[in-house]
Amino acid sequence: MKKRSQIKDEYKWDKSCLCKNDEEFEEKISKINEFLPKFKKFEGNLKNKDIVWDYICLNEEFDKFIEPALLYIHLKLDEELSNKETNTLFQKMSNILNEFSIQTSLLLSQFQNLDDKLLDEIIKDEKFKDYKRDFEMIKKTKKHNLTDDQEQLLSGMDFFGYSSIMRDMADIDIKFDDVKDSKGKIYKLTQSKYGLYMHSKDRKLREETFRKLNGKFGQFINTLSENYINKVKANCYFSKVRKYQSALSKALFHEEVSEKVYQNLIQQVHKNLPTLFNFFDLKRKVLGLNNFYIYDQMASLPTTSNKKYSYDEAIEILKKAFAPLGEEYVALIEKAKVEKWIDVMPNLDKRSGAYENGIYDCHPFVLTNFEGDLESVFTLAHELGHAMHTYFSNKSQPRPKADYTIFLAEIASTTNEMLLLNYLLKDASKREKVALYNKLFEEVKSTIFRQTMFAEFEEKVHAMQEKSIPLTKDVLCDLYYDLNKQYFGKVKLVDEVKFEWARIPHFFTPFYVYKYATGLVCAINFANRILSGEKDAVEKYFEFLSAGCSDNPVEILKKAGCNLETNEAYDIVFDYLNDILKKWKKEL
Repeated sequence: MKKRSQIKDEYKWDKSCLCKNDEEFEEKISKINEFLPKFKKFEGNLKNKDIVWDYICLNEEFDKFIEPALLYIHLKLDEELSNKETNTLFQKMSNILNEFSIQTSLLLSQFQNLDDKLLDEIIKDEKFKDYKRDFEMIKKTKKHNLTDDQEQLLSGMDFFGYSSIMRDMADIDIKFDDVKDSKGKIYKLTQSKYGLYMHSKDRKLREETFRKLNGKFGQFINTLSENYINKVKANCYFSKVRKYQSALSKALFHEEVSEKVYQNLIQQVHKNLPTLFNFFDLKRKVLGLNNFYIYDQMASLPTTSNKKYSYDEAIEILKKAFAPLGEEYVALIEKAKVEKWIDVMPNLDKRSGAYENGIYDCHPFVLTNFEGDLESVFTLAHELGHAMHTYFSNKSQPRPKADYTIFLAEIASTTNEMLLLNYLLKDASKREKVALYNKLFEEVKSTIFRQTMFAEFEEKVHAMQEKSIPLTKDVLCDLYYDLNKQYFGKVKLVDEVKFEWARIPHFFTPFYVYKYATGLVCAINFANRILSGEKDAVEKYFEFLSAGCSDNPVEILKKAGCNLETNEAYDIVFDYLNDILKKWKKEL
């Protein structure tokens, strides 16, 4: 693999809008503590609107000062993770910021506990209009706050490292047995290799991979179960202490999402499970199998393309795919390339995967590891969707309202993917179409159906704890096995599937995964309405892209025409998917 120095500059992002060089970065972080006395004067003094306003202005001044430096060093570190000089700078910044955070923690606590009367005055004051929702949330949250002493006690409970225990076991302590393919060839099994082997066209390799990886977690299921059960107990306990109705209501409260959205997702997916069953039956036929096991679901089809694309070709394809969104959107894709928003190519020690990151006062940045395959083109489309969401929110909203919530974060990215997929289908050969159909349904299976199954598992486990129903390893494993039977229909299960829940790290961030499912539902919804030429569909989509956090996320989606509390949004999605299945059948 090439070193960073061997990559052409045209494929590297330009960070100069953040910091021109390391010297400017060091100069910035050396001045952080100059803000400390400015903040200290507000401690115990947030007594009226004018003082609160001055504090907000200082906070914004600090953000404008420090955000470019923070993003600069994060991006630079990801270019070469082992670079000693960059790591030293990163640690220097982390130490300074950590100490600064400790020194200002009391002030932050006081700000979050402003008097109700003062909060009401602020909320009504036109000067605070851009911050109105922030102060409304502070007021709503206050009833869940504890006394200062209690909050201080809870803030020190970071030693409950349930997720780190699971991660350390899964990534370090657990060693997996080797696996064999149908010809007896031996492969070393790791978690990072799991997906690769599960996509193999060799059925024996898929079966051994599935059984041995999940089975290995089964060997540690007592420890893993006890760890997760304690995490669930902690979630439920702290929710109760803070006077929430449940752990689920606590999680959704802070996302400003109604429980109706969560429950409707599960209900609508249940209703449309036959769509998934029909996909599995089609895939079984394409693979030429008499029966279909759980380890067959990820198998690559014989139609998988090996076509290669240059980065320039990928950009041109995306511009054509996104043409239905209009000239401004297409021009921004070109702008991202020309102005070097994107770090394109893999290099030695570069962070793997892909992401988008940005701040209010500069364009977004995208990291990819472009390999030239079709998946790389889709990844580029995905991350540029995030970038466009960031760009339009920053362009349209004042700083306090620009940062969209996690609940909305995966919609623009996957809308881009759906627009790309539909564009590629137009002129695809029969072989290419089948591969694209399979790609679509792999995404739908993994994101809508499977993540909803995870969400239902989480909900049921926490509900059991809240009803004082004893949780044991057998309860968890049996529940997960039964959910697989329900969600995967006639797919034949193997016993090891019951241990699969124990290797899902997202369960340690409670009630997170449902957002992946709702995000793809919205994306398919938006893409289909745009491509069908529905009146105002493009305009409403841009309203969504530009909304930031100016309203609660469910209302933002409603205004854009995607109401997740009703059947309509889901009907559009599953009508489209069922139509794709009909087209696929005709290709057989």
